[in-house]
Amino acid sequence: MRRPGARNGTSQAAAIARLHFTPAAPFFADKNRAFWRLQMIGWGGAMLLHAVTSLANGRPLSFLVIVLIQMVTRCSISLILSVIYGQLIHRRPLVTWSSTALALGVAVIVSAAINGWVLSLYQAQTSDTGFASLVLGAFYLDLTLLGAWSALYYAINYFLQVEEQADRLERLEAQATSAQLAMLRYQLNPHFLFNTLNSISTLVLLKQTEPANAMLTRLSAFLRHTLVAQPGGTVTVAQEVHTLQLYLDIERMRFEERLRTRFRVDPAAVNAAIPSLLLQPLVENAIKYAVSPQEEGARISLTAQVLGSRLRLVVADTGPGTQGRALAMEQPASRTESTGVGLANIRNRLAQAYGEDHRFEITTPPEGGFTVTIEIPFELQGDSAGSDMAPQPFAALSKPAIDSPVHNPPVHRASGSNL
Repeated sequence: MRRPGARNGTSQAAAIARLHFTPAAPFFADKNRAFWRLQMIGWGGAMLLHAVTSLANGRPLSFLVIVLIQMVTRCSISLILSVIYGQLIHRRPLVTWSSTALALGVAVIVSAAINGWVLSLYQAQTSDTGFASLVLGAFYLDLTLLGAWSALYYAINYFLQVEEQADRLERLEAQATSAQLAMLRYQLNPHFLFNTLNSISTLVLLKQTEPANAMLTRLSAFLRHTLVAQPGGTVTVAQEVHTLQLYLDIERMRFEERLRTRFRVDPAAVNAAIPSLLLQPLVENAIKYAVSPQEEGARISLTAQVLGSRLRLVVADTGPGTQGRALAMEQPASRTESTGVGLANIRNRLAQAYGEDHRFEITTPPEGGFTVTIEIPFELQGDSAGSDMAPQPFAALSKPAIDSPVHNPPVHRASGSNL
């Protein structure tokens, strides 16, 4: 049985904590307990109504014993029907309903016979009403009560089945979404790993062991951060920037002073939640198409700011661009088609995580450059404190942005191929 409100987020839990109470368990959380509660309430209410009606019609108090016996009889027969219905409910509809009608008819006849016989014994000395008349009178009442009980039994059970199927479908959809997000995220690592390992291989062939070891160390640190994060999970902007810094340290081994970066992260955006490894493909794309083809290199800038209830992320480079053409998501231009899994991967991840509630826009100014703008709902990352994903403080991110040229010692530049 699905618990009501199970999909409510952290806000509901916080509200409950403030009110200092624990919500009651759903009525049908324990089906056996719920069945017996309904039995007691239903047949107890029917007995009370019958008793009040009998006393109002001038029956003596001793007649209440007969009312009790009759209700115990009907309740006992309903328990037998519950066992039969439990076997029939999963059969084909024709078998279920025809067998239910037969079982209900037999149950009503048996109940009417017992109740008529008990009533005949009670008024044997005071009334000359025949046994058949008493049974017929009990038959109509038993048919009404047991028929209503049977209808409620099937209605409640079918309702529970629909709820369980909906809950199962919801879990399957969540698992499918999580699996697709994991697949999309894991496409990124081989894409980046090929370039890095190719560069390390070139350094080893050139006997540049010290820079090769440094690149391997930074690669292991970067992969540790990417593997610690849960597939399809979220991290803070600060954690994502730290991961980008690890990645850029690796790329600076290849491009040296040609790779320049600028980060501008507003204080309000530092703890905002974003999908993990969302920005790394954009930076990798900028290195491939802006830094690599130009002798003077290029500058890559990242801006993160909160605009009302939205978080805006902008990744831009000073590369050649695409001759000032604006690129739409539905009709990607030649540059987006040549970026492989990078931009398409980000589009798919944003669609999976936010549906239509996001913005992904690519523009290229006439004077050159390439800019990607992402807007998603602004949400604070829950319990990000203490995470080993961001061991460095990020207070400096709120300062005015500055160019960050390479500070690594000069090494032989590895000219590995790009994907």
